[in-house]
Amino acid sequence: MSEHDGRPIEQPIVNAMSVDVEDYFHVSVFDGIVPRSAWESMESRVRANTERLLDIFDEFDVRSTFFVLGWVGERHPDLVLEIARRGHEVASHGYAHRLVYDQTRTAFRDDVKRAKAILEDAGGRPVLGYRAPSYSITPRSLWALDVLIEEGYQYDSSIFPIRHDRYGIPVSDRVPYRVDRPAGTLIEVPGSTTRAGSLNLPVAGGGYFRILPYWWTRWGISRVNELESRPAVFYLHPWEIDPHQPRLKAGRLGRFRHYRNLAHTETRLRQLLTDFRFDTMQTLVGSVRLTVAQDNRFALSLPYSW
Repeated sequence: MSEHDGRPIEQPIVNAMSVDVEDYFHVSVFDGIVPRSAWESMESRVRANTERLLDIFDEFDVRSTFFVLGWVGERHPDLVLEIARRGHEVASHGYAHRLVYDQTRTAFRDDVKRAKAILEDAGGRPVLGYRAPSYSITPRSLWALDVLIEEGYQYDSSIFPIRHDRYGIPVSDRVPYRVDRPAGTLIEVPGSTTRAGSLNLPVAGGGYFRILPYWWTRWGISRVNELESRPAVFYLHPWEIDPHQPRLKAGRLGRFRHYRNLAHTETRLRQLLTDFRFDTMQTLVGSVRLTVAQDNRFALSLPYSW
């Protein structure tokens, strides 16, 4: 808050911008259609699309967090370095884009450890954050938070407090909260929602940003900022600004979710960057940690036994 003529002026809330860096064929809807053994043979578009996002963020003077898939970072270490060089945060999207609840605890540990090492080596900076593929930390995979703490991650953004056929913990807290475990502490930063009666409605980006009209995202983020006085968390993928990507076979619902409105995403993103202010996830987490330090009541617990 600043002052003008002795009167305080409210500054716009700074929201968190994030990008899940994966290629179009990594998306969970194509599991079984494009097996991991075929990934190397696919036309890769992730580098060009990510660089396009970097240029857009430069244009609007926005810093973002890039949750990079370890498989991508292993093949494009210079892209990871470029993300860091341009002032953005490099975080982890895991290594092989496997849903958390489809992995064993050991396999998950190996996946997030491998990704962290690859990204830290390429970017030359500590990797502190993690986001699961398809927000796949759910009631049956909450054990993953313990593993993340043990592997040195400081925050997670994998829990979406909504009802969905593939993910979500609808009764989870809607605001960032502290997770205390014997191994240490983790800050959980959930996907953004707005409250309507007894329902949490998603306004965090991704498919909701493409498929629904732009006014929905603008209304939702404004509501979080103005009525709740807190930042929203937004995300998208590099392939979402690429309408010319190869079309892969999938079921009708999968095709709708993946390909709907790809041609409009970049224009909508530019409007979003005009309408709101954004910074990295780490900036948001830093403010959460300050709140935790000042008020122990901020430490909240998840509504499930582990």
